[in-house]
Amino acid sequence: MHNKFFYIWDPTTDSNMKDVTIDYALRAVWQAVARMYNEEAKGFGSTMAVGFTLLSIDPKTGTPSTALGPKMGMEATSLSRILKSMEEKGMIERRPNPNDGRGVLIHLTDFGLEKRKDSKDVVLRFNEVVRENVPKEKLDCFFEVMDIINSLVIEKKIYNIQTTN
Repeated sequence: MHNKFFYIWDPTTDSNMKDVTIDYALRAVWQAVARMYNEEAKGFGSTMAVGFTLLSIDPKTGTPSTALGPKMGMEATSLSRILKSMEEKGMIERRPNPNDGRGVLIHLTDFGLEKRKDSKDVVLRFNEVVRENVPKEKLDCFFEVMDIINSLVIEKKIYNIQTTN
């Protein structure tokens, strides 16, 4: 498995071992998963980004358009293009937010609900196969490590990046 990852050779160590970088392992696996999801989505006439968006919209109450980007970790520009395409295909509709006259709620249409189910089934299948092939203890460790990495990044404990306004 490790031969698919980028290794950094460190000539200062006494060992002939190569060390895989954590960020590269994360990125390489995510890119493989994304390619897999996009291939699967093609069979449904869709993309991974559309599937992810469908899964991020509350199927009962809709989701404020302003909440979708942060929820999905996407820039507004990219999300706007996806939403426009989904609206043109009849998957979503925009409705005024009854709690905020200036806001808009994104609702799934009947067709959007069907496509959401397809997306959910694909994700559940992925999870099922991984859970069948990875022992629970290892998955628990994986999620623990992901939580720690996420916390380190969010709390700016790696580079202590200060934002300026």
